[in-house]
Amino acid sequence: MKIQPAVRRASALLIATALAGAAFAGPRKETRVVTPLLNRTMKSLDGKPVNLADYRGKVLMIVNTASKCGNTPQYAGLEEVYNKYKDRGFVILGFPANNFLSQEPGNDAQIREFCTKNYGVTFPMFSKISVKGKDQDPLYKFLTDKTTDPQFGGDIDWNFAKFLVNRQGQVVARFKAGHKPTEPDVIAAIEHEL
Repeated sequence: MKIQPAVRRASALLIATALAGAAFAGPRKETRVVTPLLNRTMKSLDGKPVNLADYRGKVLMIVNTASKCGNTPQYAGLEEVYNKYKDRGFVILGFPANNFLSQEPGNDAQIREFCTKNYGVTFPMFSKISVKGKDQDPLYKFLTDKTTDPQFGGDIDWNFAKFLVNRQGQVVARFKAGHKPTEPDVIAAIEHEL
């Protein structure tokens, strides 16, 4: 079968027009979906609302903290790791909680003062919440729910339990409370996501 020259020219013109349109359409806008984990607003220690969606595209470590716990010195390690990787898109989000033997009795102002004075904490810290029980905050309900996260869900074991979240807003690792943030496997997991 022979293609007529007019048909050939018309086809070439359509292809050229389509390619030109694609070339001049401008840069594609990158759309980043806000995952259910980040689709919420929390209150900072200063009482300001913080939209967790502002952290999309970052590697996050979400940690429940306390000021009067045997694990409290982990604040120093968290700050060390945060300072080492923050310029590469890593952020630690600290959530004080009083769920374990009342080891976080202070109010937000007292917690802020304690963290700054004793550990020089500069990573984002949030208002005190509950990480388990009937009054569990929806963020931790999501993090610990086996239906939303069969691999890493489950109750928080103690203060300073850590969830590592990738740039897509998905939990990719979980470290028990006693596991220090400077341990080689924690660092390796962070570096893998960066």
